[in-house]
Amino acid sequence: MLHSSSQASAGHVSRRRVVGVGLGALAAPAVLRLIPANAQSRVIKIGHVSPKTGPLAGFGEADAFILEQVRGILSPGLQSAGRSYPVQIITKDSQSSGSRAAEVAAELILGDKVDLIVASATPDTTNPVADQAEVNEVPCITTNCPWQPYFFGRNGDPAKGFTWTYHFFWGLEDVIGAFLALWDSVSTNKIVGGLFPNDADGNAWGDPQRGLPPALAAAGYKLTDPGRYQLMNNDFTSQISAFKAVGAQIVTGNMIPPDFATFWSQAAQQGFRPKIVTIGKALLFPSVIDSLGARGNGLTTEIWWTPDHPFKSGLTGQSAKQLADAFVGASKRPWTQPIGFQHALFEVAIDVLKRAKALEPKEILNAIVATDYSSIVGPVKWTGQPVKNVTKTPLVAGQWQRKADKFELVITANKTAPAIPTTGQLALLS
Repeated sequence: MLHSSSQASAGHVSRRRVVGVGLGALAAPAVLRLIPANAQSRVIKIGHVSPKTGPLAGFGEADAFILEQVRGILSPGLQSAGRSYPVQIITKDSQSSGSRAAEVAAELILGDKVDLIVASATPDTTNPVADQAEVNEVPCITTNCPWQPYFFGRNGDPAKGFTWTYHFFWGLEDVIGAFLALWDSVSTNKIVGGLFPNDADGNAWGDPQRGLPPALAAAGYKLTDPGRYQLMNNDFTSQISAFKAVGAQIVTGNMIPPDFATFWSQAAQQGFRPKIVTIGKALLFPSVIDSLGARGNGLTTEIWWTPDHPFKSGLTGQSAKQLADAFVGASKRPWTQPIGFQHALFEVAIDVLKRAKALEPKEILNAIVATDYSSIVGPVKWTGQPVKNVTKTPLVAGQWQRKADKFELVITANKTAPAIPTTGQLALLS
């Protein structure tokens, strides 16, 4: 049963009136009868923020499917602290904007008074939502953003960490390891061109201490970084010229889909033909690869989740393949990586609320800290490593390969997570 926030707030108004009239209430049994009714009207509220529109909308493509699934599961109510409660999930669109994400998070916390807030998809959404939760002392769980942009992008101190905000995903060390495993499987000159935008992700990936530069150098690769470019860039000529000048055979970085499409089109026009192109974020989604046509074939990316991953949902019992098949059947669209992490976000949230000893912020926070859960993206357990508020999930890498009339994302390198099977071999770009 789903209750509206207006119903819940009406109950609170009635109770305040009872308190306000003091002894006069003794002559008003009709008013007194509102008290137990109000006590029974407690609704668990989960706030949810993700990018459903804007350049990052691919990350929210599975939202409607996952929300329908989870609301169906919760329709009979949720057992917590010894009784059953109706649950309301209030979802907001960050519009791929950090300022909008902060705004809707504040609405959920201060207006809707959610018990728990969850968010996903790049630091543009996770960070402002987590910051709002931290300052307002509301428990928060986020995912789908490398942990360094999430933690250090919020000025996190590893010695202290945060109090109210917890995150599960992989880190830059994992994506670097996955990319290197991919590149090491073929022969190149090991000269790499880097494409890093001037945003939280790009600055983290290109960071000279914590990002790709030192790790690539240690592995024998030479990185050429032309510097940060502005998002929604319409001219990559300077970057392409720099890569051509050093003979780069590999291109890597972290880009939004429109920027990669512009770069890849201009690379063709200017005769730049690398052997490997491995880009985070932009190349995750089937819709992006389809939009590139024949030039989508052979592009490579990190892989966080596929139907071939060997995990199952602790909430529904579905395997990764069963969840992906259910999405394809319901949406008539190809499966997409965020399906697994959106499902896992609610798996973990529901597990936390079930274990909370009371529906109070500190008890919900205690339940988050004590989490030890097997999800559809792997184990989720905050142990203080790599930092207090982060636990990591496995990561591999692979390639988009055309099979008949469609592209398939094939796992070609699993050195970083051997439990996840490979499903093909890397082929150089023609």
